Amino acid sequence: MNLIARPYEMAFLNRHKNRHIIKVISGVRRCGKSTLFTLFKEELISEGVDQERIISVNFEDLAYEDLTEYHSLYRYLTDRLDKNCMNYIFLDEIQHVPNFEKAVDSLFLLDYVDIYITGSNGYFMSTELATLLSGRYVELKMLPLSFREFCSGLSTDQLSNAQKYELYIRNSSFPYLAVAGLSYAEIRDYLTGIYNTIIVKDTLTRIGSADIALLEKIMKYLSANIGTLISPNKIANTLTSSGRRTDNKTVEKFLHGLKDSLLIYQADRYDVRGKNLLKTNSKFYLVDPAFRRLLINDTGGDTGHLLENVVYLELLHRGYRVYVGQIAGAEVDFVAETSDGLVYYQVAETTLDHKVLERELKPLRSIPDQYPKYLLTLDEISAEADYNGIRKENVLSWLLGSCSNSV
Repeated sequence: MNLIARPYEMAFLNRHKNRHIIKVISGVRRCGKSTLFTLFKEELISEGVDQERIISVNFEDLAYEDLTEYHSLYRYLTDRLDKNCMNYIFLDEIQHVPNFEKAVDSLFLLDYVDIYITGSNGYFMSTELATLLSGRYVELKMLPLSFREFCSGLSTDQLSNAQKYELYIRNSSFPYLAVAGLSYAEIRDYLTGIYNTIIVKDTLTRIGSADIALLEKIMKYLSANIGTLISPNKIANTLTSSGRRTDNKTVEKFLHGLKDSLLIYQADRYDVRGKNLLKTNSKFYLVDPAFRRLLINDTGGDTGHLLENVVYLELLHRGYRVYVGQIAGAEVDFVAETSDGLVYYQVAETTLDHKVLERELKPLRSIPDQYPKYLLTLDEISAEADYNGIRKENVLSWLLGSCSNSV
């Protein structure tokens, strides 16, 4: 099976290679973290690193179950180190090792060790990690495949960009599904397996609940309301009115669990004029758009919000912090922030109708600053369209990185 190149992630690893700092790759299950390690290790070998100086442990492999005790792990690793050259240590799904930081900290003291670790639980790999490894690590937040990466793994070039996009949102962005050549029934089985594992192992276990029925209802609600401003109170009221009594505090706890498992992402509201975050209502997006059809059996509806989900994930891929803009009673789909400033994005399936075009341009025209503004649609555009500084671009070309605002 061909491995899909992950250039951004590989660049991160190469940028920090041989630096005295722990490299952490966090991401949802099956997003490609282990494969990234495989690609990077192959690159090390091609550069002349002896294979014996590359030590790998995957804690989801029963062969290494005895090493989930941190003393045993430390002994196993130090017994294999060569003090006369650099040793590369790869620890996959480290969250399975209680007190792992004690072993990693001791290895970190050695100047002939370069350490790389992965984990699949967002809470563990952020809040706790910042405490356990404070000041000693850099983190790459990894996602499943971008649209561009997905297209690079397809076995044919005979498809149009529109056909490739349909496969992307239907067949999933998880790397294995992009190259395995499975039937749609097999794809659904694979996605169901990932989903169930994340729900049970990474969410319910984390929040200490056994109420899988409530969690499923919340996930289905979020899937049906992608791109809609909602709150825990709104979810609780909707579920209660449909016969499943709950309260906003319980919903909030479950939402935190889903975010910590990296199954969903939350985009908070941003006051464009005041340049500050607003506390009420947020939008939620799925880590993989294909989960929507899996959860609510939608075979073609709400394509506009699915497109919004794809653009949101692409902005994360490109390293932005992403918010929902609020200005003068109107909404800007995305305010994307980097150290260089802001970029504003409006996303629509089509704006060929003049009234729809004006509706989508209005929020962007209300923004008083001079940061770049884009309208992304599925419309076929022969040349870049400009509306007084607001650039309209074909979203598929943008996703493939061939437009002017690609990072």
